[in-house]
Amino acid sequence: MTSTDMRPARPFGAVGTAVVTPLTQDGHGVDLDAAQKLAVHISEHGNDLIVVSGTTGEAPALTDVEKLELARAVRAAVGPEVKVVAGVGTYDTAHSIDLARAHAELEGLDGLLVVTPYYSKPSQAGVIAHTTAIADATDLPVMLYDIPGRTGIPLAYETLLRLGEHERILAVKDAKGDLQQASRVMAENGLAYYSGEDALNLPWLAIGASGVVSVVGQVAAEFEKQMVEAVDRSDLAGALEAHRRLVPLVEAIMSQLPGAVAAKAALALQGVLPHAAMRGPHVPADADQLRALAAALDAADGIPPCDPSRRPL
Repeated sequence: MTSTDMRPARPFGAVGTAVVTPLTQDGHGVDLDAAQKLAVHISEHGNDLIVVSGTTGEAPALTDVEKLELARAVRAAVGPEVKVVAGVGTYDTAHSIDLARAHAELEGLDGLLVVTPYYSKPSQAGVIAHTTAIADATDLPVMLYDIPGRTGIPLAYETLLRLGEHERILAVKDAKGDLQQASRVMAENGLAYYSGEDALNLPWLAIGASGVVSVVGQVAAEFEKQMVEAVDRSDLAGALEAHRRLVPLVEAIMSQLPGAVAAKAALALQGVLPHAAMRGPHVPADADQLRALAAALDAADGIPPCDPSRRPL
């Protein structure tokens, strides 16, 4: 256990993206070259944190070998100033521990993302035992992932306090949206919070979140960085300006399609990815959805535009 006043304010950077996983054209393999190019691209546009094998990365559809290869490739592609965190949480404690240990053997990985165990719906005592066992399995710092819309169970206030006592559990990626609970937790034990819901990035930063782990940041990291920096200097007007520039992109990417599908399609439209192949159960965006995405990207001044050859007719 550790004193909370010794925790770093931003243990995993400030401007993060949960990246898509580029696949081969047939969807059967992971395109590691494309993954490295994407990692370099978003780091050059303002990201200092990349999360692989998360929800947006289609983690449930990746094999353990693919997850390890992906984390290794992305870590090798970006410099030490960019943190790389890998998702290792599953609904099975033993499997999650194995994944955590395997990832800990990779050179230079900065942390583990541990989602609340999904489908199984354990008690809060079970969540604590599961998460603590994973954190105890390696020396890597841990970011909790609280996303009850997908897991079926939220992290309770008391659970967050208990887990926050662990010396390696440093942060929470929150996609639950309970700002009051988070305010209490941050005041009580110093866990760092990262917004895991793009529409709430500015409110999270305003109450003291350390940063964001964004989906939209894959195509608009510049705006995310502007917002974080404006909050850091207490420039509400500047933060609002960046937030409002992001609103139509958040609407286009996060409201009509699964985020993984829309983000991958947007990156393909920009020419950052060679295509937008998905792995089942996800299916690619259709022509109408692509046109709507392209219109949103074209209307957003200050981000990489659509590649004219990729724009749908």
